[in-house]
Amino acid sequence: MTSKTKLYRPAAAGIAAAIALAWAPAAEARVTRVIIDEPASTLCISRNNAGTCILFDERYEQLTGRAFGELDPRDSHNRLITDIDLAPRNANHKVEYIASFVIRRPKDMDAASGVMWHDVPNRGGDVAFPADSRAGNDVQLLSGWQGDNAGGTAVPANVGCLPPYTGTCAAPVFQNHYVKLPVLAGVTGRIFARIVNRSGTNAPLNVQANPLPYFPANSADNSDATLKVHTKETVDGVVTEGETIPNGDWKFCYGANATFASPGTPALPVRICLDGTKRTFSEFKLYQVVFTAKNPYVLGMGTAAFRDVGSFFKYGSEADGNPLAGKIRWEIVRGSSQSGNFTRHFIHLGMNQDEAGRIVHEGAWPLIAGRRVANNSRWGQPDGVLELFQMGSEGPQWWHDWPDRVRDLPTRGILDRCRETHTCPKIVETFGGAEVFALKMTTSWVGTDPKKDIPLPRNVRRYYLPSSTHGGGNGAMDENPPANGTVLPPPPPNNVVAVNCPGNNFGRGSLRANPVPATQMVNRMRVALRDWVLSGKEPPPSQWPTLKAIDQNDRGDDRDDDEDDGDHGGKGHDGKGDDGDKGRHGKFQPLLVEPTMQAMGFPKGVPGIPDSIFLPENFIFPVFDYDWGPDYDHSEASGVPTNAPPFIRHVIKMLVPRVDADGNELGGLPTVLRDAPLGTYLGWNITAGPGDPAYANQPFHAGQVCDYVGGMVPFAKTKAQRLASGDPRLSLEERYGTHGGYVTAVKNAADNAACKDYLNAGTLAAKMGAKCTKELAPGVADDWVQVVNQAIASNVCNQPGDEGKCNPAAP
Repeated sequence: MTSKTKLYRPAAAGIAAAIALAWAPAAEARVTRVIIDEPASTLCISRNNAGTCILFDERYEQLTGRAFGELDPRDSHNRLITDIDLAPRNANHKVEYIASFVIRRPKDMDAASGVMWHDVPNRGGDVAFPADSRAGNDVQLLSGWQGDNAGGTAVPANVGCLPPYTGTCAAPVFQNHYVKLPVLAGVTGRIFARIVNRSGTNAPLNVQANPLPYFPANSADNSDATLKVHTKETVDGVVTEGETIPNGDWKFCYGANATFASPGTPALPVRICLDGTKRTFSEFKLYQVVFTAKNPYVLGMGTAAFRDVGSFFKYGSEADGNPLAGKIRWEIVRGSSQSGNFTRHFIHLGMNQDEAGRIVHEGAWPLIAGRRVANNSRWGQPDGVLELFQMGSEGPQWWHDWPDRVRDLPTRGILDRCRETHTCPKIVETFGGAEVFALKMTTSWVGTDPKKDIPLPRNVRRYYLPSSTHGGGNGAMDENPPANGTVLPPPPPNNVVAVNCPGNNFGRGSLRANPVPATQMVNRMRVALRDWVLSGKEPPPSQWPTLKAIDQNDRGDDRDDDEDDGDHGGKGHDGKGDDGDKGRHGKFQPLLVEPTMQAMGFPKGVPGIPDSIFLPENFIFPVFDYDWGPDYDHSEASGVPTNAPPFIRHVIKMLVPRVDADGNELGGLPTVLRDAPLGTYLGWNITAGPGDPAYANQPFHAGQVCDYVGGMVPFAKTKAQRLASGDPRLSLEERYGTHGGYVTAVKNAADNAACKDYLNAGTLAAKMGAKCTKELAPGVADDWVQVVNQAIASNVCNQPGDEGKCNPAAP
C-alpha cells in the first residue's frame, strides 16, 4: 500500500507552525493522522511560580500535537470495549478518537538510546522527565487516555480542526492531556453522586477534585431524582441515613454563583442548589443524589487510543509521519497513582498487544497503585479514589492466576491476556503504606480470602516502601517538625501547616506530615527496570510484607517457577535483614497481620494516637464486594452498572504490616528514615475534628483514617521528656546520644540499603566511606551522599545550645 505524506502550514500569521502527516490506513485500524500543533522547542525543565521557564535542557526538544485514530469494533483486540458496538462510525465503519501527545526527544536523534518512556498522564497533567533519562538519551512520550472530558481532562475547543486553518477553525491550544471519544447520544441510565463537608446552598458534584462527568437527562426536572442525607458513614461501609430532601427544595444548577431561583445553563460541574429559605448544606453531613443521566462516553476506547499512539511512535515509519521513526527499540509504560491504576488496567485488558499483533511495551511500572481504574464501563468514573461506592477493585487485582472465593469469581489474573499472546511486559511495581491502609493494596498480595501469599510471576518485581505516605514525603530530617494547624510567619491564611486528606473534600489530618521519601527507591528502580528491559539484568529481589515468616537467610527471590509457593523476600528493617521481628517475639512470625492494634503490635500510648483509630469503623479502607447489577461483568469490570448505589455483598478482609516497638512497619525495603527513625512513621493519618488545631470545619470523617495520606509522631528529644509524657518509645537521647550518633546511624542505614542494592551509591559515596558502591550511569543521583549530607546538616540534636548533644544538660 502506498503511503502519502502531506505538509501543511497555517494560513494565518502568528499561529504556531503545524505539520499534519497523513497516510492511507493499513488493514488494521490505527492512528491515521498525526498533527504537530507546536513546533519543536528547547525543553524547559523548570519554571517559576509565574510559569516562566528558568531552566532549559539545550540537548532536548519538545513536540506537542494530536493523534487521530480509528478502531474496528469487530477486531478481537477491541471487542471487549464496553459500548463500542453502539458508537457512531465513519465511512470506513470504524470508530474515531483524537488523543493529545507530547514528545520529548534529543535534538540529535542519531544519539538516541532507543528507549522510550510512555508516561500516563494523571488526570490530564504533565509528567516530569528525569535527569538520568535525559542523560541516557531516552525519549519521553505522554499521550491522553482519560476520555471523560471533565476538569483536567477537558477536550479543547477546535480539537478536530485540521490545517490549513481558517478564522472559524483554528488550531486548538494545548493545556492538558485528553482523548476525545464518541458519546452515546440519547442513552440514559441511573447514576449517583455525593457531596460532603460543604456549607451554603450551592455545592458541586465532584469525583476527587474533578467534576462528575455526566449531565442530568433533564436539568429542569428532578422529579425522578432522590437526594438523601447521610449523618454518618463508617470506613467499613455502615451508612446512617437521615432525611430525604423534598424535590421541591432543590434543583440541578450550574456555576458557582447559581441559586435555587436562578440555576444557570448546563456546564460542568453539575451542582445542586438548595432553597435557602428552607435549608443549607451542613459540613456535619453527607448528601447523596441518585438521578437519570444521559450521553455516556465510550471510555474504554481511551485505553485503546493509548495503545495505538504508543504503537505508532514505536513502529510507524517516516513515510507514515512518525517523528521518531526507526529510533525506538524499547518502550516502557509508566504511571503513578491513578495512572498506575491505569497501567494495571491496560495490561489486564490485553492492550499491550496492538491490532497488528505486536507488543507495545517491553516494560511497565505502576507506582503507588493499589487497584485498577474504572475506565471500561458505562458511566465509569476514572477519577475515583475508592471512597465508598466507587469502582476500581472489581475482578482480579493480582498478577498471578488466583481464585476469588469470597466474591465467587473465576480464577484469573491481570496477566491472563498478555500471557496468551506472549506480550506481557517486564513489570516493576512500587508502593508504600498509604496504598495498604487506604488504596486497597493487600488483596493483590493475598487475594480476597487472605490465607496464603499469591506468588509473583517471573516477569514481576514488587517493592514496598514501609511506613510511607502516598508518593513519599519530603525526606526532611527534622527532630520536631511543625504540627498541623501551626501558624508560621507571615500572617495566615496561606501559611498554616496542614496535611489535607486527599479525595473529595475529605478533611485534614491531625498528625504531622510523613517525611519518609520515595525518591531514593524511585531513582533506584528506574535504573533497575531500564537495565532489565534493555539487557535482561535482574533487578534487586522483591521485598514486601508476607503471610509467610521469612528467615533472614532466605534468598528473597520472588519468581514464580510454576511450583512457587509464594516464597520471597521481606528483609531490611534494622540494618541486618528483617527476620520477622524475632527480637521482640522470640520466633519468626508473619509480617502481614490483621488490622488491629494487638495483631499489629502497635505500642499503646503514642501521643496523638487514640486506641479508637484501630476500630474497624475507623481504620483501614476495605475492598467491598459490590453488586452493580446483572448487566455488569464483575470479573472484567465492564458492562453497564444498574444499581445506583450498589449493594454491598461482602466486606473483604484486609491485612496490614506488623510494626516494631516504635510503631514503624516491618518488612519491605531498607530505607534510611525508617531504619534511623526520628519518630513513628505511618501510612495513615487521622481526620481532624472540632477541638483539634488542624480542624478545618470538616468533621464528617473526624476520627477516621484520613483517606490516603500518611502521618508522623516525633520521638521525644530527651528521656526526661519521654517519661513526663508517658511516651512508650525511646527518645532521641536514648537512641543516638549526640548529633554524631545520629549521623552514624544514617550512614549505617544507607550502607545497609546500598549493600542490598536498593540505594544508589557511587564514586562520591565511596570517597565519603560508603561500604558498597559502584559506577553510576551519567545523570543517576548518588543518593547515599544526599541522605548522609542531609543528616550532617540536620537539626537533629544540633540546634543552638545543643552542643551536638540530644540532651545538652547531660554530662
